[in-house]
Amino acid sequence: MSKVQIKVMDNGAFRVTGDVELIDVDGNKFETKQAFSLCRCGLSQKLPFCDASHKGNFESCVRATQVLND
Repeated sequence: MSKVQIKVMDNGAFRVTGDVELIDVDGNKFETKQAFSLCRCGLSQKLPFCDASHKGNFESCVRATQVLND
């Protein structure tokens, strides 16, 4: 199994790469590929996947907080 990576894109989707199974709350599987994008703005017509409806309508630039060792 390949390592899964989820990248938070600036002003956009969650970019998912790797061997991952995506299911809904009832356990039904979504068809996915080795790389896909999940909607973060809620505007997509193809939820839970991103269809780029966020362009110009969504702003979010999230960064991980670096922990400094004492």
